[in-house]
Amino acid sequence: MAHSLQSKKRAKQDIKRRTINRARKSQVKTQIKHLEAAIEKGDIEAASEQLRLVTKKLDKTASTSTMHKKTAARKKSRLTKRLNVLKAKKG
Repeated sequence: MAHSLQSKKRAKQDIKRRTINRARKSQVKTQIKHLEAAIEKGDIEAASEQLRLVTKKLDKTASTSTMHKKTAARKKSRLTKRLNVLKAKKG
């Protein structure tokens, strides 16, 4: 247990930040699941829109240091690659 006032405050801040970070990561995962569902259906329009939303969410999450910038970039790259494979098959 924290003894000093500063360490007690830090413990409170850590709890608050952890819940915010978990919520952000959960939102990203949910967006990715929506994109994967659209790709599975083969709906290029919906998948393109979902990719735009996922990219936006990943960029916001990376800018707040919840996720590393290169991790977000890697996820965006892999998801974009999957969408491009779908477009190549359809078109």
